Amino acid sequence: MKKIILIGRSECGKTTLTQALKGEKIHYHKTQYVNRFDVIIDTPGEYIQTKNLGNAIAMYTFEADVVGLLMSSREPYSLYPPCVTPLCNRPVIGIVTQINSDGADPDRAESWLRLAGCETIFRVDSKTGEGVWKIIDYLREDGDVLPWDEEEMSR
Repeated sequence: MKKIILIGRSECGKTTLTQALKGEKIHYHKTQYVNRFDVIIDTPGEYIQTKNLGNAIAMYTFEADVVGLLMSSREPYSLYPPCVTPLCNRPVIGIVTQINSDGADPDRAESWLRLAGCETIFRVDSKTGEGVWKIIDYLREDGDVLPWDEEEMSR
């Protein structure tokens, strides 16, 4: 699997998506520091929300194969400036989260991610699992055998 770093403001769903990608039970957990898992790097929202910590995020992108910019579909504005994705030399994908929440506007969030420079965009609801498999499929590399593949091969 390609390693992905998840970047976005506080409460946009980075940790919840991390739990969904790992197949864990969803529960609230405030990320206080950068968490490195096998193929996921989960970052605190404060890193992207604070100018001085934003530089640290740029450094962490070098540890990943893919950068995931997250935006909740409930966001009233975008933290990402236009055409920001060329700043890192990794593929950058957009991930619209909380697509089934009250007040959600996934089209608006997707348009802001496209303006930031994301060409590939996924819409997910981590609590229901909707769209999560598409991200897993995107991160999958040749030769990767996932748990559901093992079940199918054993039949």
